[in-house]
Amino acid sequence: MTDLISIHVDTKYIGTQQKSEDSLVYVFSYTVNITNLSERPMTLKNRYWLITNGNGEKVEVRGEGVVGEQPTINPNDTFQYTSASMLKTQVGSMQGYYEFECTDKSMYKAPIPVFRLAVPNALH
Repeated sequence: MTDLISIHVDTKYIGTQQKSEDSLVYVFSYTVNITNLSERPMTLKNRYWLITNGNGEKVEVRGEGVVGEQPTINPNDTFQYTSASMLKTQVGSMQGYYEFECTDKSMYKAPIPVFRLAVPNALH
């Protein structure tokens, strides 16, 4: 099974947040559009993210569903959600995958292409 799911991500820099007395983090939002290109409903069961900051530090995030939901996406429908990520640096990236359960109980892993998180006009 290939290309059963289309994933598109838009990012936005939100600002900085004081994490501790001597540490700032950069906050980014990302909006994900997940479109079911298959001919049957698919339920998003799990997510995996690999978040890499500009220093090469990596954080892995695993969990059930997205934003507290395990949505079932019907054929040709799109599910959209917005979430956020914090980095220690002005630039970084995210990538990963979603695991979907098909109606026949088989599982499908949909890759999330790498996307960049960056403060506007930041160079790296």
